[in-house]
Amino acid sequence: MTPHVVPDPQAGAAVKAADRAHVFHSWSAQGLIDPLAVAGAEGSYFWDYDGNRYLDFTSGLVYTNIGYQHPKVVAAIQEQAGKLATFAPAFAVDVRSEAARLIAERTPGDLNKIFFTNGGAEAVENAVRMARLHTGRHKVLSAFRSYHGATSTAINLTGDPRRWASDTGSAGVVRFWAPFLYRSPFYAETEEQECARALAHLEDTIAFEGPGTIAAIILETVPGTAGIMTPPPGYLAGVREICDRYGIVFVLDEVMAGFGRTGTWFAAEHFDVVPDLLTFAKGVNSGYVPLGGVAISEKIAATFETRPYPGGLTYSGHPLACAAAVATIHVMEDEKVVENAARIGETVLGPGLRALAERHPSVGEVRGMGVFWALDLVKNRETREPLVPYNASGEANAPMAAFAAAAKKNGLWPFVNMNRTHAVPACNVTDAEIAEGLAALDAALTIADEHTV
Repeated sequence: MTPHVVPDPQAGAAVKAADRAHVFHSWSAQGLIDPLAVAGAEGSYFWDYDGNRYLDFTSGLVYTNIGYQHPKVVAAIQEQAGKLATFAPAFAVDVRSEAARLIAERTPGDLNKIFFTNGGAEAVENAVRMARLHTGRHKVLSAFRSYHGATSTAINLTGDPRRWASDTGSAGVVRFWAPFLYRSPFYAETEEQECARALAHLEDTIAFEGPGTIAAIILETVPGTAGIMTPPPGYLAGVREICDRYGIVFVLDEVMAGFGRTGTWFAAEHFDVVPDLLTFAKGVNSGYVPLGGVAISEKIAATFETRPYPGGLTYSGHPLACAAAVATIHVMEDEKVVENAARIGETVLGPGLRALAERHPSVGEVRGMGVFWALDLVKNRETREPLVPYNASGEANAPMAAFAAAAKKNGLWPFVNMNRTHAVPACNVTDAEIAEGLAALDAALTIADEHTV
């Protein structure tokens, strides 16, 4: 249970004033935003200084996989701070070694070496660098409808509009269409058709780009921010086969989908596929201290056995972050958090979202697994026209803004992106909390329904 929330509007006003005076927010027009001043958080909830409590269906930015302020992880950070708060990455440090061991034990296949970063974008940067050096090639293929981070290479690999303003810095990036049956670029009518046509399109792209020029193909195992589009059966295995045939490094981005989010430790397990490189962050320690990394196959690790790897970070494998990761993984094991995410998705959240779709004409499609779901909101179910235009802002985005406001009024903090709302609560969310969230979504969707035709 979360503690009783005692309103303190004066303190909240001071926090808001300091923020507006000095904090420069990401992805925002600074003069047009009004960030909520947060007073505290615990478990699946957070609250403001006015005494309003919100059920967080965003998990922060899809990273608080064990909720806020888990006492065992907080205690581990405190204990590590008293023992060894920081140390340079060139040394062997017990908590860093243990974090790497625990992560490697859970990654698929032979991904047994861990390169630590501060977050997901840096993990992608380094995975691409490793692939280019390993192959001696320069091109990297990435999908439209993807997000890989906001650093130089990662933002250029990204396939959503946040790339557009910075689309100058990474020569050799080539984009292709990954499968998405609901809005198929291949005019497919079944998952089998979508899979076959998407793989044929990828093969054509490789042929025309020149197989000998392509270092890597990078895919989110299950694309997150772009819409939680679970790939059809056989697709990722098909990409693996293509990569093997042409000597291309296969990179899976599990920054968002990893560490229990889809009901397995890594989403790749659902598809029985092992990449050459796997990037992670977010859920590895529920974001309590920034941490990310690359899990590296034996073949690629061997490239740098006697050849120095030209990359590094001052805070790589930071002891506080690694202590949080060790504690988080133990919590997930001891409290069966991964199993809970799978059960919730199969028996509570998935069925509940599908029931909402039956009642609300604004819901075009429900898709997801575990605690990783999206509702595709539409103006018209027959035409599948999105509720708001692609990359809408201002008045054009009013229907989604109204939906989000209604959800917050009902005590739910939603994850809204373009014409979608995502249901991505903590992996240890309870049945009762899911019921509360579904009720709030039910009420908010009546607002979206007003904009259907």
